[in-house]
Amino acid sequence: MTASEFQPPQIYTQEDVQQILHLAIAKKTDRGELSREQLWEIAAELEIDSESLQAAERDWLNRRLLDKKRQEFDLYRRDLLKQKVTRYAIVNIFLVSLDFLSGGALSWSLYILLIWGLGLALDTWKTFQTKGEAYEQAFQRWNLKNEMRQTLASLWSKFKNWWEPQTTTSDSTVDDW
Repeated sequence: MTASEFQPPQIYTQEDVQQILHLAIAKKTDRGELSREQLWEIAAELEIDSESLQAAERDWLNRRLLDKKRQEFDLYRRDLLKQKVTRYAIVNIFLVSLDFLSGGALSWSLYILLIWGLGLALDTWKTFQTKGEAYEQAFQRWNLKNEMRQTLASLWSKFKNWWEPQTTTSDSTVDDW
């Protein structure tokens, strides 16, 4: 069956409409980008009220922010894993060397290597597992910790800014004496 023989359906699902409009808009624009003004014009042509468009734009921005935070969280977890792997390699190279030099063969160091390696393998699996409830809880904890850190840093800088003029004026009164 060729494309010309295919009959379009009379009813479309919301997802089908979104995909068709997405393709049409992409073909209409040269670079695949639209200005905000063009977005508003398209919404007006589709009879989408400004409140709905603003709400959709806010949701879209919030999703982008959340996706960016998730990428930062994933990068943070990978950096932690790199540190663990480096520590594992350094310590176990030392222990295996010590075991080999002390007895001429490997014995006790293999147990440490395997047990620690099992823990490292589980950490690796957890690091690259980006779906599920455990990931979501870890992300929420990390995000809360970062937000609290930012809030405290902001409060500290406000306190310093408030305190510095206080100390400068009291220093000048001391100099006047």
